Amino acid sequence: MKTTITIGDQLRQAIEASNLSRYRISQQTGIPASALCRFTKGESGLSLDSINKLGTLLNLTIKIQDTGEGDRHG
Repeated sequence: MKTTITIGDQLRQAIEASNLSRYRISQQTGIPASALCRFTKGESGLSLDSINKLGTLLNLTIKIQDTGEGDRHG
């Protein structure tokens, strides 16, 4: 069985890889540093608005991958 990394985990990795402090991210996004701290520790989630702000700051995109499981729309 293939293990899938969550979007939250990918976002945590992107935050760490950015080498920006939580303080700087907080200042640039308006997300409270305490919320970022809890999120990066895996203690809580973030609102979609906060995720969008982080995605913009870190220049992130979501890529849909073909799972090979066929059409799920039908």
